[in-house]
Order: sequence, then structure tokens, then C-alpha cells
Amino acid sequence: MARPDPIEIARSKLVDGVRAVFNDTASGEAPIPPSDEAWFAKDSPIRMVHADVVSMMVGGVSALLLQMLHPHALRGVLDFSDFRHDMHGRLRRTARFIAVTTYGHRDDADAAIDRVNRIHAQVKGTLPDGSPYSATDPRVLAWVHVTEALMFLEAWLVHVRPAMPMAEQDEYFRQFALIARRLGADPVPETKAEAQAVFRELRGDLKSTREAREVAQLILKGRTHGAAGAVQPFLATAAVELIPSFARTMLELERPRWSALPSRLVTNGMGKTLRWAFKQKP
Repeated sequence: MARPDPIEIARSKLVDGVRAVFNDTASGEAPIPPSDEAWFAKDSPIRMVHADVVSMMVGGVSALLLQMLHPHALRGVLDFSDFRHDMHGRLRRTARFIAVTTYGHRDDADAAIDRVNRIHAQVKGTLPDGSPYSATDPRVLAWVHVTEALMFLEAWLVHVRPAMPMAEQDEYFRQFALIARRLGADPVPETKAEAQAVFRELRGDLKSTREAREVAQLILKGRTHGAAGAVQPFLATAAVELIPSFARTMLELERPRWSALPSRLVTNGMGKTLRWAFKQKP
């Protein structure tokens, strides 16, 4: 009888550990199985970028920091979610939505988007200054989308594949635009240059507030248990380094200096390890 391969055992444990972080196994959640009937073809840019666990975690935190600077997005989170007490659950649900719309069967992707749209229809209220807000506002949804798309891709470029051709980067935005439009975002960029232009346009909607700074600290300093919690500070540093300097100023975050190098080493090392465990290639 052949002995178990210790390398394969280690690989399997790593994969199981990652899946436990992103799936609520207690309620029966299982990983989203990749489908041949997904919206996007295998090995297309969006599937490559969204497959990298570590760069998506870094880019996701960066996007959240930017989103909290939008008063409408911030208020929706504060009024309609248990973010302060269940940050991991919110991040896990977001990751699952990205997974099903990127890799899942198109029927499951449709159902996930319909579900989010129904939730967004209930998220509305009044800002502290008395003006109304709604999670269905196309301009707010555009900010949420463009921050995710830019930060996911930027984290991939920094930590995985710096030499990704511009044609593939533009294709990433064209693919991600399909999801954004189904969620009601407008404007929706289809190239990197368009995304950067939309980002600059919507920057004028942002505000530096005490609550935004408090949520930013919660995002960066909240801890999960186990190995994920041990590397979280390094990923948080990488996320802060990724966002533009004006956003760091608005959130009162210092640009990483001495901590930047060890953060990048740990982030890149963890990324390579998980790509090995999942048998992925950049």
C-alpha cells in the first residue's frame, strides 16, 4: 500500500484552510464550482485576476477603503449591515458573489445579481445633512465598481503579473463591465483609461469623515483567527500602499515606509504558496 504523499497532504490542508475562510461551512456552504457555462471563458483576464486569492484580498481591502470615502456607500453600510460586528461575514459574502459571477454557471450568476439588486432596493435612507441616499443610485454603484475593478487589477499587477499586456487589462474592464451594468452602475468603463477617467470624475463625490476613518481602522485592524489572522497585518499594509495618496490623507493613514518591504515579501510569498497549493499559474 502506497504511503500518503506529505507534499500532497500539505497542499490539501492549505486548500481546505483557504476554502474554510471564504465559505460558511457551518451553514453548508461549499466552494463555487467553475462552470463551462459561465459568463466568461476559461483563462480570460477576469478569471485569471479573480482566481488569485492573495491579490484579491489586498485589492478588496483597498477598494473597501476607497468606498468608505463615499458618504452614500458609507451610510448604507452603517445603516443596513452588521459590518462592525461581522466584518468577516460581509467580506466572505462579497467574495462569494465575485466567485459565482466570475466562475459559476450563468444561471447562478443571474440569480446572485438578482438577489443583490433586491437587497439594494431596500437600502435607502437619509444622510446626516438631511439629503437622501439609495443603494440603487447608478453613480454610487459606479464608484463601488470602479474602485473594485481598479484595485483588483492593480493588486494583480503589483503582486502577481506586472507585465500583463494592456490589451488584456482593457479586456478585464470590458468583462467586469457586464456585471456592473447588471447591478445598475453608470457610468461603466470598458478600458483602463476609461476607468481612471471615471475614478477622477467621481472623486469629487468623496468626503473625509470621522465615521469613514473609524471604519477604515476597523477594516485594517480587525482580526480573523488562525493563520489568516497572522498574515492580515501584512495584507493590510499592502492594501494601504495600493490606494492613492489623496485617499490615505482623507482617511488619515500614513503611507507604509519601513513596513512596506516586509509586507510585500510576505504578501508575494503567500501568493506564490497558495498558487502552488491550488495548482495555478499566473
